[in-house]
Amino acid sequence: MPRPGTDIEKARTTRHRSEKRPEVLVLHGPNLNLLGRREPSVYGRKTLAGIDAELRTLAQELGVSVRCFQSNSEGALVDEIHRANGTVQFIIINAAAYTHTSVAIRDALLGVGLPAIEVHLSNTQKREAFRHRSLLADVVVGQIAGFGALSYSLALRAAAALLAAAE
Repeated sequence: MPRPGTDIEKARTTRHRSEKRPEVLVLHGPNLNLLGRREPSVYGRKTLAGIDAELRTLAQELGVSVRCFQSNSEGALVDEIHRANGTVQFIIINAAAYTHTSVAIRDALLGVGLPAIEVHLSNTQKREAFRHRSLLADVVVGQIAGFGALSYSLALRAAAALLAAAE
């Protein structure tokens, strides 16, 4: 399990080397490309493109930048986490269904040692029992769930605050 102080320290050090706005990688897992159409009673009507646009606007206000990536493939998400090492200072991840099944994504997060926040649009604790367990929970700084698209904005605000506090 990563030590949050160490992860934040690594993010601060990486930022000073880059001399630019800290970058936050936002990862969207499987089926999130269907947002706005897929089960709107659970996930809302906002599209993924809409969420990403809102995050970019908020990032400007917060003094950070965001890079968003979506894939339905577990391997592509792992590859993107690997590429983040040394290029971003924080990860926000909605691993979607992989939250409950992917040791590979968990190990990738551990491997790069970057601070991360787990995000979910729905409150997974109010859903099916298999969604109650997160394989990522013990390797992330925290979790935000149940606030729809606002979950992402809350996570970005938390990431920016943690990065600023580490300066």
